[in-house]
Amino acid sequence: MSTKESSRSGSRASRSSSRTSKSKDKKTGSAKGRKAKHSGDSASKKPEDSAASTSSGHPEYIVPLVLTSKTQEIFSCRVDEDVTQENPFKLLKKEEILSDVKSRAAVSDFSPFKSVITEYPGEELLLVFDRDFTYGQNFYLVVTEEAKELILQPPEPVTDEEEQTEDSEDFTYVPPVPRPWISLGSELEVEEEMVTESRTKIKFLISRRRGEFGSQVTFSDYNASNVKDGYMECAPYQDKRFNLKPKERDAGVQVVPLLQERSTQTKWTYPRNACTQYTPREFTAEQKQEYLSSKSLKEFLNSVTLRLGLALQQNDIVNPFVDDWQALCEQERTFGGKADSHLKEYQSFTDHQYGKEKSISCVSWHPALHGLVAVSLTERLSLEDRVNLSSKLILEPSLILIWNLNDPIRPQLMLECPDDIYCFQFCPSDPNIIAGGCINGQVVLWDISAYYELLSAKTGVTKTTASKTALEPKQSTELPMVRFCAVSSIEHGHREVITDIHWLPDYFEISRTGYPYENKSGYCVQLVTCSPDCSVMFWDIRSHKTNIQTPTSRKQEQNQREVPLGVPDTFKHLDLVWRPLLKTSIPKIETGGEFSPIKISLREEHHPCRTADKLQSGVREEKPEGGINYSTLRAASAKNTKVLEDVNTAYFAGTEDGELLYTNWKMEKDGDTGRLISAKPSQRHGVHDGLVHTVQRSPLLQDFVLTVGGWNFAIWKEGVTSRPILQSCCTEKRYTAAHWSLSRPSVFFIGKEDGNVDVWDLLEKTHEPSQTQNVSAAAITCIKPCIVSAKQHFLSVADDGGTLHVLEIPWTLHHPSANESSAVLHYLDREVSHLEYYEQRKTVRAAEKRALELKDHRKKTEAAPPLRSKEHLEEEMGRENAAYLALEHAVLMGLGIKKENGDGSVKT
Repeated sequence: MSTKESSRSGSRASRSSSRTSKSKDKKTGSAKGRKAKHSGDSASKKPEDSAASTSSGHPEYIVPLVLTSKTQEIFSCRVDEDVTQENPFKLLKKEEILSDVKSRAAVSDFSPFKSVITEYPGEELLLVFDRDFTYGQNFYLVVTEEAKELILQPPEPVTDEEEQTEDSEDFTYVPPVPRPWISLGSELEVEEEMVTESRTKIKFLISRRRGEFGSQVTFSDYNASNVKDGYMECAPYQDKRFNLKPKERDAGVQVVPLLQERSTQTKWTYPRNACTQYTPREFTAEQKQEYLSSKSLKEFLNSVTLRLGLALQQNDIVNPFVDDWQALCEQERTFGGKADSHLKEYQSFTDHQYGKEKSISCVSWHPALHGLVAVSLTERLSLEDRVNLSSKLILEPSLILIWNLNDPIRPQLMLECPDDIYCFQFCPSDPNIIAGGCINGQVVLWDISAYYELLSAKTGVTKTTASKTALEPKQSTELPMVRFCAVSSIEHGHREVITDIHWLPDYFEISRTGYPYENKSGYCVQLVTCSPDCSVMFWDIRSHKTNIQTPTSRKQEQNQREVPLGVPDTFKHLDLVWRPLLKTSIPKIETGGEFSPIKISLREEHHPCRTADKLQSGVREEKPEGGINYSTLRAASAKNTKVLEDVNTAYFAGTEDGELLYTNWKMEKDGDTGRLISAKPSQRHGVHDGLVHTVQRSPLLQDFVLTVGGWNFAIWKEGVTSRPILQSCCTEKRYTAAHWSLSRPSVFFIGKEDGNVDVWDLLEKTHEPSQTQNVSAAAITCIKPCIVSAKQHFLSVADDGGTLHVLEIPWTLHHPSANESSAVLHYLDREVSHLEYYEQRKTVRAAEKRALELKDHRKKTEAAPPLRSKEHLEEEMGRENAAYLALEHAVLMGLGIKKENGDGSVKT
């Protein structure tokens, strides 16, 4: 205890003793009043303390209980008759209560409190009527004599004058007496919790040249974007190498800081101008003549003449100021340096009016107008929610937005869709034609040739031979919306969502049986779609009408000519009557049923610019200078065209079960019925643990295919039928999109569900991505690169939140090295060799295993050797013993231990 505490306790003790001595001299009435007051205070404090200590919510000196009407009649304590709110007290005799408990047993309301009543020292117990249910019941029983007396006879209130008189008479100030302080170990605990400095302090010396003291400082604005590396963005990311789990620790903080004294030079002198006059020291004429004619100078010049001449010759031959390290590498001629290998966000697009709470399902760059990118918006709803909200979704338009990189706020064009579009693609030969696949299985066509001038003017691209139609857009501030020209027949199309669409090249077309023929028109007129409804369909945008017209066909043609206002009539011959030219499926190999394709990859789709080498120049039709009239184009007859044997009709397909198939779209004849049926796939591999959402051939190495699905990816080579040549391990986050690089054969990009983009470079790392960069907080849905110029490459990344991010690809990721193609091809061919060696060793191991099994089987089936007699065994043991003794004799003789005498005996 401290000195102050002991002094306080002493003053309180002296004060209480003075009060006690003075209270004896007062009158009896005042003494009784004060006694009653003190007893009342103690009694009031006691219930409060007990109430705080008990867990049941009532003081310890009462027992709440419920009295039934029968019990109230027995003890004459009926509510509002015997006991009221004004007179709630009732004295009950202890003997009557115990007799009631004895006679009525468990039925008695006092039975649970029999032990408390028995231990009560008095003869009468106080029963109090609790009208407000303060303690939870209608009555409570007082079980102590002190509380009963205090309740029945409360103390008289003391007036203010008596209190003031009592306080003035009782209080006497006693000064505190200091006492020595006794340590109980608290200062040791404080010292243990104090933080002591254990590390050596680091010293910094900040200096400045004396000539800069007092100089004027001029501040100016500085734009960090004007200079490379002017600023650096430190985006937060989760470091996978560290996973620290916080543990409980004991830490102390000293509230009194340690004071230290430090000083610094702050003296300021008044600046003033100063100058100094000086003259150079020069030799006199006599000294100059003496030094120039001295012997030592001549000897020095003769000794260094040869070395000086050699140094001058070397300076003329080799420039000493050239940086050799910089000369070893190629010169940088791009926007960013080679050291900058990260993707930089160039622009982002979000439409808050039409793209709110929607996802981007597909992205496509305009093939002719650089800087234009189109995105399709879809609802983020499940099938059940889409069915429940079908009436509301009809009122909301489904759109494809075309954005310009120079205008991130307002889209340039909107394409109206009959339903949500999940895939679309520009026509390679005529970029004004766009084909898309709906969620309801229909194929849609748009014609934006009327808006070509509007789009080219904003991108800065002009074209004198731009195709035009009679429908010119009106110049207005409103956002133009283009309605679709034609939509396929819903009865003859896909039954589920179209997940992939591709245009066939312009140098061939297929017949109804799947065989490729020459395309004399030189335009892309056919496209292929796939859907999870187990079908792959080929479509032809040309008219297939015959010259003979019936009344029914004339009526249908008249109805088709009535085109809505503002809609181009480019494909009016296809609207609502468009049927697939060829419908194929992918039957299963061993069992019945068909596969459900999600993505397909054609070998010929990466060559849209083949011209004269594929066709005969004499039979190729000339392209018109103006626009293309697709209604006048007719499919060529199979009799007048030549089958192209060098066109590969095989394709890869990825299914929703994570399988990769290699099949052919040519129809085959059934040997039993003679009908044309779809060919079965020649290869089937299941390496992915989720639906395959990417199947893409390398644009620079045609034989290699990238497939991504679930949590891993794989690289295949066409012709290798055993397994993929490269397969990644499973990642923590699911892959959602991927695409090859258009300029580097070893680089490809993969998007994940956490919004990160992995950049893989096979020449740098094959077990992990070269770099991982966060692009969005939502899942990545689509990735498409684009080459704007030789110095500028873009990567469009769409996310599930409806935002399109356009990233600028750095120099290191789009500029290939001198021998990169051959290096990548050598690496992939080496992996193919390893795979072939593995298959050979697998065959050899299987043969060895079969040989061992056959040998074991022969041992088990061989007959047991015949049993030999006892005489034969004794004879064989005798021969072995004789041979052993002869060998022992020869060894001992050779060692000189035994010698043979002349008579033939042996001497040891």
